[in-house]
Amino acid sequence: MIRFATGVLLLSFLAISVVASCSRDLIGDVLRLPSEASRFFRSGGVSEDNDAVGTRWAVLIAGSNGYWNYRHQADVCHAYQLLRKGGLKDENIIVFMYDDVAYDEENPRPGIIINSPHGEDVYNGVPKDYTGDDVTVDNFFAVVLGNKTAVKGGSGKVVDSGPNDHIFIFYSDHGGPGVLGIADDLLEVLKKKHAAGTYKSLVFYLEACESGSIFEGLLPEGLNIYATTASNAEESSWGTYCPGEYPSPPPEYETCLGDLYSVSWMEDSDVHNLRTESLHQQYQLVKTRTANENSIYGSHVMQYGDVQLSKNNLFLYLGTNPANDNFTFVDENSLRPRTKAVNQRDADLVHFWVKFRKAPEGSPRKIKAQKEFVEAMSHRMHIDDSVKLIGKLLVGIEKAPELLNAVRPAGLPLVDDWDCLKTLVRTFETHCGSLSQYGMKHMRSFANICNAGIRNEKMAEASAQACVNVPRSRWSSLQKGFSA
Repeated sequence: MIRFATGVLLLSFLAISVVASCSRDLIGDVLRLPSEASRFFRSGGVSEDNDAVGTRWAVLIAGSNGYWNYRHQADVCHAYQLLRKGGLKDENIIVFMYDDVAYDEENPRPGIIINSPHGEDVYNGVPKDYTGDDVTVDNFFAVVLGNKTAVKGGSGKVVDSGPNDHIFIFYSDHGGPGVLGIADDLLEVLKKKHAAGTYKSLVFYLEACESGSIFEGLLPEGLNIYATTASNAEESSWGTYCPGEYPSPPPEYETCLGDLYSVSWMEDSDVHNLRTESLHQQYQLVKTRTANENSIYGSHVMQYGDVQLSKNNLFLYLGTNPANDNFTFVDENSLRPRTKAVNQRDADLVHFWVKFRKAPEGSPRKIKAQKEFVEAMSHRMHIDDSVKLIGKLLVGIEKAPELLNAVRPAGLPLVDDWDCLKTLVRTFETHCGSLSQYGMKHMRSFANICNAGIRNEKMAEASAQACVNVPRSRWSSLQKGFSA
C-alpha cells in the first residue's frame, strides 16, 4: 500500500448508476425515450474538430510497492503504452510508480513487465517522473493542480493545462473506505482545479477496493468530471491473470499480472477505434466483464459526477491507435468476462503461497516464503482482533458489531467529519501498528466510530488496552507514515 509523509494514497468514489425502467433511459436527471437515448450515446458524440482545440493530459498512478503488488505497476505501464499509441506525447503524460518491480529479484524476466499472460513488455519507455519516495499524495495533488513549486523531487512535470484541455487520471492501488490522500482532500483538489478554469473536462478511472467510497456523496455535478470506479463503496476489487486462474500467467510467474477492472478497460481500448466508442459504451462493457457474471469473483463498477460526459468518445481523452481505424466498436465484439479472479487483498497471500509451494523442500527460498506467509497472516489476525476488541471496549459486546459494520445509505459520504477519521486512524496505528494494505478494509469501522460521536480520548484508551502486543513485522511498521 502506498504510504505518504502524512498517509497512504487512498481513493474512494460516488456511485451514480444508470437506471433503465419502463423502456426509458435515465441519465443523470434527464429522462429520455429510447430513440433519444441512442442519439445521446451515439458514436461521434464529440467531433475531431472539438478535439483539435485542446491538449490531452494524463496522470497515471500506481500507488503500491512490493513484488506481490506487481499488477498495479503493470496496469499503469500498460496504460502508458496505450496512450502513446493513441498519440499523446510524453510531455503530457505524468507517471507515478515506485519502480521496484521490473528489476526485483522475484521478477522472472528482469527489466520486463507484462499485463497479461501473452502480453508484450509494457515497461519499456515508461517515463520515471515520480518514483520511490517521490510517489506521495502531496506530489500527486501538486501535479494535478499544475503547481510546480509544490512538487518535491521527481521530474517536476505537472499538468500545465488550459481551459480547452482534457485530462485523464488513472489510479491503481489497494484501497479502503474513504482512502486516497483522504477523500475530502482529493475532492478539494478537484474543486480547485475546476475553479482555476484549467480544463474543459476530466475523466478519472479508479482501481481500488471500496473505490466507490471516494466519491460517494462527495463528488458533485457541475465540475465537468466523470469518474468510474472498480467497485462500489462496500466491496473489494479483484486481481486477474493470477496463478491457478484461467488463463494463468506463464508458469515462472508467482503473482497476479493485472487487475480485472483495469485490464477490462485497457484491453477494450487496445483493439478498437476509439473515435467510434464512447465512455458510456466502455463503462457498460467494463461493468459487465468486471461483474464476472455476478459471481463471487467480481465487483460492481460504478460511475459518478457529470454522467452526461459519458457521451464523449474515448478518443477525446485517450487518442486512438491508427492501427485500429477499421475496428469499429460494436457490442458484439466486446471482451468476454473472466471465469475467476483473486480478491485484491489476498493477492499477496497468493504470491507467498505459490512461492512456498514451488520452492524446493528445505531450501532458503521455501523457508523465506513460509515466514512471509505467516507474518502476513499474523498481521491480519492482529488487526481484525484489535478492531473487534476496540469496538467492544467502546460500546459493549452486544452493540460492537452494529457499530463497526454499519453501512450508510447510498448517496451519503462515508463520514461527516473527515478530520475525525484521520485522527482516529492515527490514534489506532500509534497503539496497534500500521493498518497496511489489508487493514484499510477497517476504515469504515473508524468512520462509524466518528459518526457515533465517540471522542478521540476514548479511542486512545481503548486502543491502548486492545494492543498490548504488536507483531514485529514490516506489515505493522509505521516507518512510511500513517495511513491517513
